[in-house]
Amino acid sequence: MPGRRDFFRTALAACALPAALAQTAAPRPNRRLLLKGGTIISMDPKVGDFAQGDLLIEGKKIAAVAAGLPHSGEILDACGMIVIPGLIDCHRHSWEGVLRRIIPNGDLANYMATLHQRFAPQYRPHDLYVGNMVTALGCINAGITCIIDNSHNSRSASHSDAAVQALLDSGIRGVHASGAPAAGTWDHQWPQDLARLQQKFFSSQDQLVTLRMFSGLDRGNFAAARKLGLRISSEVVGAGAAPLLEQFWNEKLLGPDVTYNHCNGLPDLAWQRIRESGGTVDVCPRSDPQYAIGEGIPAFQKALDHGMRPGLSVDNESSYGTDLFTEMRVAFNIQRALATNRKFNGDSHAPAPVTVRDLLECATVNGAACAGLSDKCGTLTPGKEADIVLIRADDLNLYPSNNAMGTVVAAADTANVDTVIIGGIIRKSKGRMAGVNMAQLRKQIDESRSYLFQQAGYQLDIFAQ
Repeated sequence: MPGRRDFFRTALAACALPAALAQTAAPRPNRRLLLKGGTIISMDPKVGDFAQGDLLIEGKKIAAVAAGLPHSGEILDACGMIVIPGLIDCHRHSWEGVLRRIIPNGDLANYMATLHQRFAPQYRPHDLYVGNMVTALGCINAGITCIIDNSHNSRSASHSDAAVQALLDSGIRGVHASGAPAAGTWDHQWPQDLARLQQKFFSSQDQLVTLRMFSGLDRGNFAAARKLGLRISSEVVGAGAAPLLEQFWNEKLLGPDVTYNHCNGLPDLAWQRIRESGGTVDVCPRSDPQYAIGEGIPAFQKALDHGMRPGLSVDNESSYGTDLFTEMRVAFNIQRALATNRKFNGDSHAPAPVTVRDLLECATVNGAACAGLSDKCGTLTPGKEADIVLIRADDLNLYPSNNAMGTVVAAADTANVDTVIIGGIIRKSKGRMAGVNMAQLRKQIDESRSYLFQQAGYQLDIFAQ
């Protein structure tokens, strides 16, 4: 079987970059790279935006953002491009990567039966690795520089190791949220295995991949995570979650270290408890309507109503695509439709319509808060790590760009992502992934998928309803 490292045999000649940029490991501490002449959306009000500006990277960090920075070191011509912070997906079940669009019409029951009950128990550690790898690379290709990997298929210590290793090997900034499987037999090594994972992979906080727990509202699990100093991701949906949230509030078990996924259908008091505890939330614009989760309406407006600025999440790819551009657009249009409907029907308290800047904030600034990484990413601020995306605004579907924010949020897609930089390392350039052997990657995906289909007794029908 071809080795995992074969994914990353360097194939940079086609990227037409200077040889000095052909990196797949840590950036040189003294390396200077100037992004020259781009339209910069910093998402930091203290830095501001620039119709034509420059951004200097030194090592892995942003050193300066301004117009007319002096030329020094290497130069990347950003003319005709929009420069934004890397997008952040706050909630992704990455292990499902090889099962993309397997249930395009699925609801929650179909998702649980297919993904968790049928396929998840068949996963080898190798399949976790391949699933996480294809998800992470797909994210980078789409301009997503950071994901919170809600890994609820940690069937053994080896499965967890493989999932973490894939994130490390991919080059993405990842938060591995280790969680227990939802169905089938497993080793029941979790959550105690988190201590081993922390010691093996996460001895330093100064690395691209970090660790947290993925768990429901469980007192023992929360205590285990906090003993290790780990943040927690939890899924809360519907009025049924409110009594337990209230108990946790009364027992002082809610806190700023918890990120809540979905959140739709929660009563007002539950939202108040989350906000007052300092928790963060991410909403799922496509997942909730697709899978008929809770009331089926993404909790975006509910979060805004309660003074919270939510992150966005794709959730999974078992029914739809990987990009956050679509999530931003779906959230934007649903919110404005509901706001308009309420106003039309005489609601004097109808909310104001959101703006495209609001949505880009959700996909960057608010995502960094959910990831617990606001000090490292989410804005183009000097001193933060260089997680940066360059979008070709002169592509046919975007040109002419008469509004930079509108171009990014309302029109751009994965095909317009020219360059992706994570922690100062170029991972995509001139529209092509750097250092990825696609032929080898496809072989790994095909082998894993064939194995899972065989073990699950699944016959592929690409026209299935």
